[in-house]
Amino acid sequence: MATPIQIKICGVTNVTDARACSELGADLIGFNFYRKSPRYIEPAIGGKIINALPPQTCAVGVFVDADPAEVRKAAKIAGVRCVQLHGQITPEACSELAREFRVIRALSTDTQFKPEQIEEFPNCDVLIDAYHPELRGGTGHICDWSAARRAMSYTRFLILSGGLNAQNIGDAIGAVAPQGVDVCSGIESAPGVKDHRALEQFINAVRAAKRSLRRSSIHNPLRTMSS
Repeated sequence: MATPIQIKICGVTNVTDARACSELGADLIGFNFYRKSPRYIEPAIGGKIINALPPQTCAVGVFVDADPAEVRKAAKIAGVRCVQLHGQITPEACSELAREFRVIRALSTDTQFKPEQIEEFPNCDVLIDAYHPELRGGTGHICDWSAARRAMSYTRFLILSGGLNAQNIGDAIGAVAPQGVDVCSGIESAPGVKDHRALEQFINAVRAAKRSLRRSSIHNPLRTMSS
């Protein structure tokens, strides 16, 4: 049986939205612990939301330019076992944290992006996002899918992010064939407020795209070999 695509919903700020994500089938739920984000919540608030979720839902703490001590402190308060790291953090710090957490290293497809740089983070999963000069995630901008596709060769697990929604996720999965997808602004009515209908449509569209990709691989074995 083909492995399903993991679905990550990011920027969750309240229990109602978190439960809806879990009930509709999200695998990972992201909580933003970056103070400059419009979706920022205190780690203690994140912990209360996480306590209301079933244990099979993976809670992810999102950090930007944070050192390992800061990450550990917030993760302990919130009770997360997975951390997503944006910005300026060294490969050594990522490897250190990977001994304690599932680490998702976030990289953006800016003009300096080179897929081979992912080899610097062998102990991490990788999230590929769109570049924005000020924001770290939730930009609504689409990343470079061709660069994300090339990055697949350098990581054990790739999560595609950047401007995804129910309308374009099928094309995105067809172009990149990632192991996971991440959505934030594409299912919101306002920053940090999830539109549950859009959320359901997105999750259904991911599942439909995965079925389509599987059928395509069956009918075209060369595609499977190159994926």
